[in-house]
Formats: sequence, C-alpha cells, structure tokens
Amino acid sequence: MQTYSNHIRYYPLHHFVITPLSLVFLSWSIYNLAEAYVDRSDLSFYIYLLVGAIILFLIPVIARIYALKNQNRIIRLEMRLRYFQLTGKSFSEMEKKLSLSQLIALRFAGDGELVPLMEKAIDQNLKALSIKKAITDWQGDYLRV
Repeated sequence: MQTYSNHIRYYPLHHFVITPLSLVFLSWSIYNLAEAYVDRSDLSFYIYLLVGAIILFLIPVIARIYALKNQNRIIRLEMRLRYFQLTGKSFSEMEKKLSLSQLIALRFAGDGELVPLMEKAIDQNLKALSIKKAITDWQGDYLRV
C-alpha cells in the first residue's frame, strides 16, 4: 500500500544504471580530453568522444523530462475532472491559485478531503510537502513515472 513515506518511486534501470553510467562515461571523457590537452596530443578523437558522451548523458535526462511533463499534464487533467465531479464547478479558478507542485501533492488526497485541503492549501499557501503530510486518505498512484 502506498503512503506518504513510500510514495517516491525509482526506476532502477534509469536511476541506478543508465544515468550513473552515462555520467561516468561523460566524466571519463572529460578527463581523457584534459589529459590529451596536457600531453599536447591530437584532441580530435577525445573531442569526438566527449560529444558522444554528452549526447549519451542527455538522452536519459531528456527522456525523463518528457515523461514528467506528460505526467504533469495528465495530473492536471485528472484534477480538473475530479474537482468537477466533486463540486460540479469548473476547476479553472482554483487551478490559477495553485502551483504545479501543490496540484501534484493534492492528487494523492482522497475525494472526501480533496476540496477542503485544496482550499486550505490556497488560503495558507501550503507547500507540497505540507499538503502531502496533511492527507489522511492517501490515494496511491502506482502508474507514476
């Protein structure tokens, strides 16, 4: 069961294999270029290696950014639908008053506490962490990126 204390998700292949290895390769490429520069060697191969390492490092980073942006759009849509289902009103006025991080935190609130917690978050300008800690009916999201 998902709760506040265990809701952060890691994708091991991304977080612990691909990204660290690409960072190691990037660091190694920078080191080799610096060594070649100090030795006054031909730099063309090492520059080529560095460009490849930068590209390989950026691929998982950009892929993660794309996934998170898409997830954020889906959460906005979900919250619009939930708010309308609960209140019969458009979410646009409330949405303008909430930051994205507040909105994402509110996503975990159950239907019974969503609207009051949303109003409290706006009135007291609660941070996402405070919102998550205030949730009593935690709704797990097992499909998050």
